[in-house]
Amino acid sequence: MRQITIIARRELTAYFTTPLAFVFIAIFVAMTGAFTFYIGRFFDRNQASLEAFFSFHPWLYLLLVPAVAMRLWSDERKSGTIEQLLTLPITTADAVLGKFFAAWAFCGIALALTFPMWITVNALGAPDNGVIVVSYLGSFLMAGAFLSIGICMSALTRNQIVAFISAAVVCFLFTMSGLDLVLNFFRAWAPSSLVDAIASFSFLSRFEAIGRGVIEARDIVFFVSLMAFWLFATVVAVDSKKSG
Repeated sequence: MRQITIIARRELTAYFTTPLAFVFIAIFVAMTGAFTFYIGRFFDRNQASLEAFFSFHPWLYLLLVPAVAMRLWSDERKSGTIEQLLTLPITTADAVLGKFFAAWAFCGIALALTFPMWITVNALGAPDNGVIVVSYLGSFLMAGAFLSIGICMSALTRNQIVAFISAAVVCFLFTMSGLDLVLNFFRAWAPSSLVDAIASFSFLSRFEAIGRGVIEARDIVFFVSLMAFWLFATVVAVDSKKSG
Protein backbone atom coordinates (compact mmCIF):
# COMPACT_ATOMS: atom_id res chain seq x y z
CA MET A 1 0.00 0.00 0.00
CA ARG A 2 2.90 2.37 0.67
CA GLN A 3 4.11 2.17 -2.94
CA ILE A 4 0.58 2.61 -4.27
CA THR A 5 0.05 5.66 -2.06
CA ILE A 6 3.32 7.25 -3.21
CA ILE A 7 2.45 6.75 -6.88
CA ALA A 8 -1.10 8.02 -6.34
CA ARG A 9 0.19 11.20 -4.70
CA ARG A 10 2.67 11.73 -7.52
CA GLU A 11 0.00 11.34 -10.19
CA LEU A 12 -2.60 13.44 -8.39
CA THR A 13 -0.06 16.24 -7.93
CA ALA A 14 0.82 16.01 -11.62
CA TYR A 15 -2.79 16.78 -12.55
CA PHE A 16 -2.73 20.08 -10.70
CA THR A 17 0.65 21.20 -12.06
CA THR A 18 -1.00 21.80 -15.43
CA PRO A 19 -4.16 23.68 -16.44
CA LEU A 20 -5.76 20.33 -17.40
CA ALA A 21 -7.17 19.75 -13.93
CA PHE A 22 -8.78 23.15 -13.62
CA VAL A 23 -10.13 23.04 -17.19
CA PHE A 24 -11.64 19.60 -16.63
CA ILE A 25 -13.24 20.55 -13.32
CA ALA A 26 -14.60 23.83 -14.72
CA ILE A 27 -16.08 22.07 -17.77
CA PHE A 28 -17.58 19.27 -15.68
CA VAL A 29 -19.20 21.61 -13.15
CA ALA A 30 -20.44 23.99 -15.85
CA MET A 31 -21.86 21.21 -18.01
CA THR A 32 -23.64 19.48 -15.12
CA GLY A 33 -25.28 22.78 -14.25
CA ALA A 34 -26.21 23.60 -17.83
CA PHE A 35 -27.60 20.15 -18.53
CA THR A 36 -29.61 20.13 -15.30
CA PHE A 37 -31.17 23.57 -15.56
CA TYR A 38 -31.61 23.93 -19.32
CA ILE A 39 -31.80 20.50 -20.96
CA GLY A 40 -33.18 18.77 -17.88
CA ARG A 41 -35.65 21.63 -17.24
CA PHE A 42 -35.01 21.59 -13.52
CA PHE A 43 -37.44 24.39 -12.65
CA ASP A 44 -40.21 23.03 -14.90
CA ARG A 45 -40.28 19.80 -12.91
CA ASN A 46 -41.41 21.58 -9.73
CA GLN A 47 -39.70 18.87 -7.70
CA ALA A 48 -37.02 19.14 -5.04
CA SER A 49 -34.95 16.42 -6.65
CA LEU A 50 -31.58 15.98 -8.34
CA GLU A 51 -32.87 13.31 -10.72
CA ALA A 52 -32.22 15.54 -13.73
CA PHE A 53 -28.73 16.30 -12.43
CA PHE A 54 -27.67 12.66 -12.11
CA SER A 55 -29.37 11.48 -15.32
CA PHE A 56 -26.72 13.21 -17.42
CA HIS A 57 -23.69 11.84 -15.58
CA PRO A 58 -23.19 8.75 -17.79
CA TRP A 59 -23.10 10.92 -20.90
CA LEU A 60 -20.72 13.45 -19.36
CA TYR A 61 -18.41 10.69 -18.16
CA LEU A 62 -18.48 9.18 -21.63
CA LEU A 63 -16.32 12.04 -22.94
CA LEU A 64 -14.69 13.62 -19.91
CA VAL A 65 -13.40 10.54 -18.06
CA PRO A 66 -11.52 9.12 -21.09
CA ALA A 67 -9.91 12.55 -21.38
CA VAL A 68 -8.60 12.17 -17.82
CA ALA A 69 -7.36 8.62 -18.42
CA MET A 70 -5.81 9.00 -21.86
CA ARG A 71 -2.45 10.38 -20.66
CA LEU A 72 -1.85 8.01 -17.74
CA TRP A 73 0.09 5.37 -19.65
CA SER A 74 0.34 6.64 -23.23
CA ASP A 75 2.23 9.72 -22.04
CA GLU A 76 4.62 7.53 -20.05
CA ARG A 77 5.31 5.42 -23.12
CA LYS A 78 5.69 8.37 -25.47
CA SER A 79 8.13 10.21 -23.19
CA GLY A 80 10.04 7.04 -22.32
CA THR A 81 9.54 7.45 -18.57
CA ILE A 82 7.68 4.15 -18.35
CA GLU A 83 10.99 2.28 -18.26
CA GLN A 84 12.20 4.47 -15.41
CA LEU A 85 8.94 3.98 -13.51
CA LEU A 86 8.97 0.20 -13.85
CA THR A 87 12.62 -0.09 -12.76
CA LEU A 88 11.66 1.23 -9.34
CA PRO A 89 11.12 -1.32 -6.54
CA ILE A 90 7.42 -1.60 -7.31
CA THR A 91 5.26 -4.10 -9.14
CA THR A 92 3.29 -3.33 -12.26
CA ALA A 93 0.11 -3.78 -10.24
CA ASP A 94 1.32 -1.12 -7.77
CA ALA A 95 1.89 1.32 -10.62
CA VAL A 96 -1.49 0.59 -12.22
CA LEU A 97 -3.40 0.89 -8.95
CA GLY A 98 -1.53 4.05 -7.95
CA LYS A 99 -2.40 5.76 -11.24
CA PHE A 100 -5.99 4.53 -11.06
CA PHE A 101 -6.61 5.75 -7.50
CA ALA A 102 -5.08 9.14 -8.32
CA ALA A 103 -7.33 9.59 -11.35
CA TRP A 104 -10.35 8.28 -9.43
CA ALA A 105 -9.65 10.73 -6.60
CA PHE A 106 -9.42 13.50 -9.17
CA CYS A 107 -12.83 12.54 -10.58
CA GLY A 108 -14.12 12.45 -7.01
CA ILE A 109 -12.90 15.99 -6.43
CA ALA A 110 -14.70 17.17 -9.57
CA LEU A 111 -17.86 15.39 -8.47
CA ALA A 112 -17.64 16.82 -4.95
CA LEU A 113 -17.39 20.34 -6.35
CA THR A 114 -20.94 20.00 -7.66
CA PHE A 115 -22.16 20.33 -4.04
CA PRO A 116 -23.82 23.72 -4.80
CA MET A 117 -26.45 21.71 -6.69
CA TRP A 118 -27.22 19.83 -3.49
CA ILE A 119 -27.39 23.07 -1.52
CA THR A 120 -29.66 24.62 -4.15
CA VAL A 121 -32.19 21.81 -4.13
CA ASN A 122 -32.31 21.87 -0.32
CA ALA A 123 -32.86 25.63 -0.38
CA LEU A 124 -35.76 25.24 -2.81
CA GLY A 125 -37.51 22.34 -1.10
CA ALA A 126 -37.17 19.22 1.00
CA PRO A 127 -35.46 16.56 -1.12
CA ASP A 128 -34.74 13.00 -0.07
CA ASN A 129 -31.10 13.48 0.88
CA GLY A 130 -30.65 9.74 1.32
CA VAL A 131 -31.38 9.24 -2.38
CA ILE A 132 -28.92 12.02 -3.25
CA VAL A 133 -26.15 10.44 -1.17
CA VAL A 134 -26.74 7.06 -2.81
CA SER A 135 -26.77 8.69 -6.25
CA TYR A 136 -23.43 10.40 -5.56
CA LEU A 137 -21.99 7.05 -4.49
CA GLY A 138 -23.32 5.38 -7.63
CA SER A 139 -21.93 8.17 -9.80
CA PHE A 140 -18.52 7.81 -8.19
CA LEU A 141 -18.53 4.04 -8.76
CA MET A 142 -19.58 4.52 -12.37
CA ALA A 143 -16.78 7.06 -12.89
CA GLY A 144 -14.34 4.43 -11.61
CA ALA A 145 -15.67 1.90 -14.13
CA PHE A 146 -15.31 4.40 -16.99
CA LEU A 147 -11.84 5.25 -15.74
CA SER A 148 -10.63 1.65 -15.57
CA ILE A 149 -11.57 1.20 -19.23
CA GLY A 150 -9.78 4.42 -20.14
CA ILE A 151 -6.61 3.41 -18.31
CA CYS A 152 -6.54 0.07 -20.14
CA MET A 153 -6.91 1.77 -23.51
CA SER A 154 -4.14 4.20 -22.55
CA ALA A 155 -1.82 1.27 -21.79
CA LEU A 156 -2.33 -0.16 -25.27
CA THR A 157 -1.05 2.85 -27.23
CA ARG A 158 1.37 5.73 -26.94
CA ASN A 159 -1.00 8.06 -28.80
CA GLN A 160 -3.29 9.94 -26.43
CA ILE A 161 -5.90 10.67 -29.12
CA VAL A 162 -6.13 6.98 -30.01
CA ALA A 163 -6.42 6.14 -26.32
CA PHE A 164 -9.21 8.69 -25.89
CA ILE A 165 -11.22 7.50 -28.91
CA SER A 166 -10.80 3.82 -28.02
CA ALA A 167 -11.92 4.41 -24.43
CA ALA A 168 -14.89 6.50 -25.52
CA VAL A 169 -16.03 3.80 -27.96
CA VAL A 170 -15.78 0.98 -25.41
CA CYS A 171 -17.52 3.08 -22.76
CA PHE A 172 -20.22 3.97 -25.28
CA LEU A 173 -20.88 0.27 -25.91
CA PHE A 174 -21.24 -0.40 -22.19
CA THR A 175 -23.50 2.61 -21.82
CA MET A 176 -25.80 1.71 -24.71
CA SER A 177 -26.00 -2.06 -24.18
CA GLY A 178 -29.19 -1.89 -22.14
CA LEU A 179 -31.24 0.22 -24.57
CA ASP A 180 -33.97 -1.30 -26.70
CA LEU A 181 -32.26 0.07 -29.80
CA VAL A 182 -29.40 -2.38 -29.14
CA LEU A 183 -31.33 -5.23 -27.55
CA ASN A 184 -33.89 -5.45 -30.36
CA PHE A 185 -31.07 -6.37 -32.73
CA PHE A 186 -30.16 -9.36 -30.56
CA ARG A 187 -33.76 -10.33 -29.75
CA ALA A 188 -34.33 -11.15 -33.42
CA TRP A 189 -31.93 -14.11 -33.33
CA ALA A 190 -30.26 -14.54 -29.94
CA PRO A 191 -31.63 -16.55 -26.99
CA SER A 192 -33.17 -14.54 -24.16
CA SER A 193 -30.34 -15.50 -21.80
CA LEU A 194 -27.81 -13.79 -24.08
CA VAL A 195 -30.03 -10.71 -24.41
CA ASP A 196 -30.37 -10.49 -20.62
CA ALA A 197 -26.60 -10.87 -20.24
CA ILE A 198 -25.96 -8.01 -22.69
CA ALA A 199 -28.53 -5.82 -20.94
CA SER A 200 -26.89 -6.50 -17.56
CA PHE A 201 -23.71 -4.75 -18.72
CA SER A 202 -25.47 -1.43 -19.28
CA PHE A 203 -24.13 1.45 -17.21
CA LEU A 204 -27.42 3.26 -17.72
CA SER A 205 -29.55 0.47 -16.26
CA ARG A 206 -27.27 -0.01 -13.28
CA PHE A 207 -27.05 3.69 -12.54
CA GLU A 208 -30.77 4.30 -12.97
CA ALA A 209 -31.46 1.69 -10.29
CA ILE A 210 -29.02 3.39 -7.91
CA GLY A 211 -30.44 6.81 -8.81
CA ARG A 212 -33.80 5.74 -7.42
CA GLY A 213 -32.16 5.36 -4.04
CA VAL A 214 -32.04 1.58 -4.23
CA ILE A 215 -28.44 0.45 -3.85
CA GLU A 216 -28.10 -3.31 -4.21
CA ALA A 217 -25.08 -5.50 -3.69
CA ARG A 218 -25.23 -6.77 -7.27
CA ASP A 219 -24.84 -3.25 -8.67
CA ILE A 220 -21.84 -2.54 -6.45
CA VAL A 221 -20.34 -5.93 -7.35
CA PHE A 222 -20.88 -5.14 -11.04
CA PHE A 223 -18.94 -1.87 -10.96
CA VAL A 224 -16.20 -3.24 -8.68
CA SER A 225 -15.81 -6.39 -10.81
CA LEU A 226 -15.64 -4.32 -13.97
CA MET A 227 -12.91 -2.15 -12.46
CA ALA A 228 -10.99 -5.24 -11.34
CA PHE A 229 -11.21 -6.81 -14.80
CA TRP A 230 -10.01 -3.75 -16.71
CA LEU A 231 -7.25 -3.00 -14.21
CA PHE A 232 -6.05 -6.59 -14.49
CA ALA A 233 -6.10 -6.19 -18.27
CA THR A 234 -4.05 -3.01 -17.85
CA VAL A 235 -1.43 -4.88 -15.81
CA VAL A 236 -1.21 -7.53 -18.54
CA ALA A 237 -0.93 -4.85 -21.25
CA VAL A 238 1.83 -2.95 -19.43
CA ASP A 239 3.76 -6.14 -18.73
CA SER A 240 3.51 -7.23 -22.36
CA LYS A 241 4.78 -3.86 -23.57
CA LYS A 242 7.59 -4.00 -21.04
CA SER A 243 8.68 -7.48 -22.07
CA GLY A 244 8.37 -6.49 -25.73
